[in-house]
Amino acid sequence: MHEYSIVQALLEQVDHHARAQGASRVRRLYVRIGELSGVEVPLLSLAYATFREPTLCADAELLVKPVPARWRCPGCDRAMRRGNVLRCPDCARPARLAEGDEIVLDRIELEVDRCVTPAAAEIPRSCRWRSIRTSWLGTIGARGTTARTFASTA
Repeated sequence: MHEYSIVQALLEQVDHHARAQGASRVRRLYVRIGELSGVEVPLLSLAYATFREPTLCADAELLVKPVPARWRCPGCDRAMRRGNVLRCPDCARPARLAEGDEIVLDRIELEVDRCVTPAAAEIPRSCRWRSIRTSWLGTIGARGTTARTFASTA
């Protein structure tokens, strides 16, 4: 049940970003899970419900978008059809997995008491929540995390 360790890493990542933005709570988490990632979404949801209580995510909804597996030829970039032999019919090279093994924290919706941003002039002082887009890959490997803030309407 590695879903528990994935949720622990997810909550640590969300906590880091939320505190950096001065968030008082997290509203929603958007996560993309590849069908070949080895993650069981029901178990991930259960682990999230179990471990989110003492965090800023206590009331946050977890929204999971499944990502289907897709293969492409590394030589000619031709897409391979699902169920076919994973070898390019044009150049005979073996196909490579293009997507479907990822675990990505795609977006965080935060509630903030005040706007904390270097470009405060661009965001109205009345903003109550903001959305952060981030890339995160849990147990498979480090992709590096990037975060951008967006003003949102309450």
